[in-house]
Amino acid sequence: MDRPEFYRFHQGEKTLPFAPQEYADRLSRLRADMEANGVDACVFTSMHNVAYYSGFLYCAFGRPYALVVTQTEDVTISAGIDAAQPWRRSHGDNITYTDWQRNNYWRAVRSVTGQGKAIGYEADHLTLSQRDLMNDFLAPKTTTDVAPMTMRQRMHKSDAEIALIRSCAQVADVGGYAIKDAIEVGTREIDVAMAGRDAMELEIAKRFPDAEYRDTWVWFQSGINTDGAHNPVTSRALQAGDILSLNTFPMISAYYTALERTLFVETVDDASLKIWEANVAAHELGISLLKPGVSCAEVTEQINTFLNERDLLQYRTFGYGHSFGVLSHYYGREAGLELREDIDTVLTPGMVISMEPMLTVPEGTPGSGGYREHDIMIITDDGNENITGYPYGPEFNVVT
Repeated sequence: MDRPEFYRFHQGEKTLPFAPQEYADRLSRLRADMEANGVDACVFTSMHNVAYYSGFLYCAFGRPYALVVTQTEDVTISAGIDAAQPWRRSHGDNITYTDWQRNNYWRAVRSVTGQGKAIGYEADHLTLSQRDLMNDFLAPKTTTDVAPMTMRQRMHKSDAEIALIRSCAQVADVGGYAIKDAIEVGTREIDVAMAGRDAMELEIAKRFPDAEYRDTWVWFQSGINTDGAHNPVTSRALQAGDILSLNTFPMISAYYTALERTLFVETVDDASLKIWEANVAAHELGISLLKPGVSCAEVTEQINTFLNERDLLQYRTFGYGHSFGVLSHYYGREAGLELREDIDTVLTPGMVISMEPMLTVPEGTPGSGGYREHDIMIITDDGNENITGYPYGPEFNVVT
């Protein structure tokens, strides 16, 4: 039997998150950057860049995947186990590699790039072993880390991306209301989380009937479990007076949005209320600061000053916000657009960024727990547009 190293298996109709012109525009900007940096071919290996430039969000399961972009081609490289699904979900061509012999993946990549070319790769994603294989199979004359360059492109959203993100934020609100409705004394965190997740998945299926459904999730935390923003759901039962963290994360075609809110079960004590109201005030201040021409570091400094004046800065645990787009809890991040002291990126129209101050007060201290509010802002020509609709603060979120 003649068993090929790779082949093309195309069947069905292409279905993409965006119109073909959206991907053509992204690739055009990428190719201009490639030419300016002397790169002949980019070999993208991360989920976020493969999805951003092709529409295909791969499921690795221990296998390597890629998108190869030259000045004339854009080709996803996928494993045989996926059959034609990667082609149906890719803007351009697709090559399937076989596992009849080791490293057919790199042979498939080489069939597009050729050897001895100037290769762009993602240094923040490619493992050392795969980098060595890239050098062995492609024999590049030069290599260039294109991860920073592509991150800068992804930070500026197109009209089509903003429309999708806006819809995603509305789905997050749906999950938030479902969670609030499920909260009562004795209910487990996992039961509340499932109510929010199910509501969002049903809403996504209604709004996006042609999408692939995956990765939507909820972190719902109570009591001491609120101390970390990314603490997993547990089976802890809710108690009267508990502080709660509501976190909904709808995922639509690799695009991430979030809704995060502080709540209390039935009642909130005076010490907790004081800290909660201060964090809400910091949240509102931060929203007012997000506008064109202001740097991430400048926004951070002003919120730091606000919290320090109230003797609360020591309870801050991470940056005040971050970019949105093709990312999730296990792939992607636009680290150049985060509200931190060490980020000097200047906000410009078309960026999408959150405001999410969090204070964690240790156990044994009055008002202990984690307080976090999270809204999503689109930077406009003269300020920002808040696309999060679920209310924040004590008036709405003490659940009785």
